[in-house]
Order: sequence, then C-alpha cells, then structure tokens
Amino acid sequence: MTSTWIFLVSFFAILAGCAIGMTLRLRLPKAYLSAENREMIRLCSSLLATLVAVLISLTIASAKSSYETQDAHFRQLAAYLVEADQLLAQYGPEATGMRQLMREAVPAAVDRIWREKATASQDTAFTARSLAEQLYTAVEALLPKNDIQRGLKARVEQAVTDLARTRLSMFADGDTPVLTPFMLILIFWLVVVFGSFGLFVEPGPVVFAALLVFALSISTALFLVADLSRPFIGLMQIPKEQLKHTLAPLT
Repeated sequence: MTSTWIFLVSFFAILAGCAIGMTLRLRLPKAYLSAENREMIRLCSSLLATLVAVLISLTIASAKSSYETQDAHFRQLAAYLVEADQLLAQYGPEATGMRQLMREAVPAAVDRIWREKATASQDTAFTARSLAEQLYTAVEALLPKNDIQRGLKARVEQAVTDLARTRLSMFADGDTPVLTPFMLILIFWLVVVFGSFGLFVEPGPVVFAALLVFALSISTALFLVADLSRPFIGLMQIPKEQLKHTLAPLT
C-alpha cells in the first residue's frame, strides 16, 4: 500500500473503532460493563496500546535509517562526481570530451536510478549502460603524455571505481517498504484500542474532537513510516535535482 492509502485506511478504521465502541456502550446491558469488566478491558487495552507504541516507534526508526542510508549514498555519488570532474579539469583539454560526457550522462542516469528504485527494477544496475561503466570506458581511452597526467588518470580511475562501488552499495542496501500484512495488523490493534476508548467514554463534542485529533495524529505517524520507507517516491522522497545539477556547465 502507498503512504496515502495507509493514512486513509488507518484514519477511517480508527474512527470506525471509536464508533463501534460507542455503539456497544449504548446497546450492551449494564451488567456487561461492570467495574470488574471495565478494569479488565482497560488493562488489556493499555497493554495493547503500549505494544502498538513500541512497534510504531521502532518502525519509524527503521524507516528513517533506511532513508538516511540512501540519502548518504547519493551524497557520496555527488562527491565522487565532483572529484572526478576536478581531476579531469587538471588533466588538460584532452579530458574535455569526458567532462562533457559526464554532464550529459548524469541527468539521464539519475532519472534511471529513480525509475528503477520506484518500480523495484534493478536491471541496469550492473550493465554497461550505467554511469560508472560509461565513465570508466572513457577514462581508459585517455592517453597520458607525462607523469602528471598518468597520476591524474590513476586518481580519476579510483574516483570512478568509488562511484561504481557506491551505486552497487545503494542497490545492495535496497529499500525496506512496510509490509502490508504488518500494517494491517497494526491498524487492527489500533481499532481495538480506540474501540475500548469509545466503550467507556460518554459521547460529546469534546470527546469527538479529541478522538478525531488522536486518530489524525496516529494516522500521520503511519503515513510517515510508509513514506520514509520508500525514499524514491512519495511526499518526502530524496530530491534528485541537486544531484542532476551537481556539475556546473562547461564554459
């Protein structure tokens, strides 16, 4: 499920749980809502609410870690691109063609990476169409004329190798989207917890407003989990424009 669907399903499911609890309060005989029964239900709902809170906090932490890992990979890609470009600028006019290749290939490579990650397709991660392979082939074509150029070529090769390694690490880490069964079970637990709230509270405007705010808050937390777990799609996706325009145009 997408983050938007998770937000909508959880929000309306929680409100439905509140409505079910309030309906049961009106229809159940008073004997079923004795002090002993109320205490038992409160204890069970408190235990379930604690479990839900722990799971949500752990899931948010995991999703945030996955997001930051992928973001760090792209910052490394940008750094290696800039490093390689600066070294090629020092190499001389012979490397101008490769520098132009980098500026033409980077935007297309970034779009392809986002498309692959968004569709869970990694077919071009390790082929000659990848940015690192194009750059490495261009570096091999350079013919240094002196020791300085030979040293610069070796450093460029290392930067391109680091670029390829970073991209491989990015795909190896992968995304960790929230599993639908896990999210559905979590939403069911929330419905039970809020149903118990509605079972013991006297309906009124303040109660309705409070339950609405609480339902909205928890649904937003679940939206945050789902959105952070997919760094390349959604509202909080990693911005790709910065990487696409990392290299300044050649003058």
